[in-house]
Amino acid sequence: MTTNSTAAEDIWQILRELAESQQELKQSQQETDRQLKETDRQLKETGQQLRELGKQIGGLGAKFGSFTEGLALPSMERILRDQFGLEVISPSVRVSKGGQHIEVDVLAYSNGDVNAVYVVEVKSHAREEALTQLKNLLSRFRQFFPEHQGKQLYGILAAVDMGPELRERILQEGIYVARIQDEVFSLDIPANFVPQSF
Repeated sequence: MTTNSTAAEDIWQILRELAESQQELKQSQQETDRQLKETDRQLKETGQQLRELGKQIGGLGAKFGSFTEGLALPSMERILRDQFGLEVISPSVRVSKGGQHIEVDVLAYSNGDVNAVYVVEVKSHAREEALTQLKNLLSRFRQFFPEHQGKQLYGILAAVDMGPELRERILQEGIYVARIQDEVFSLDIPANFVPQSF
């Protein structure tokens, strides 16, 4: 009898411990679920904050681009008037035709003795894409500006920051380079530079 009652008590003790373990496990799972929900909520909140930050950074980039263009305009006006004899200088020219768009940071031209048009692309940090973008702009220019068909067309890439390799490539393409020094843009071309008319 004693052996049987001891065995029964042992079984009940094991069952009680098992029930307690299951209860602890259940509480542990509930705590883990709560933590996972909290982590998920925090991740969603962080994602929202990152999206908002991305918008703000994008806005700052656009403002910095506008700031650079504004900084470049007085210097570029002087260069375009004094060195190239251009009469009309227009910042930020946008044209839409047939559902396509083109934007020129600075457009300058003259009629008569100096029958030329210059397209200026302004960048804070010039990269390889800036050259591609300017060449694309020059190739599409006459489609959007048919009034300049009879003029020679030149490109100028003005940048605050530009690597020497990129500068060389731009010059080899026959495109003028303008760089900023002491808050003033000036042409940065060798004496033997021959511009390409597009």
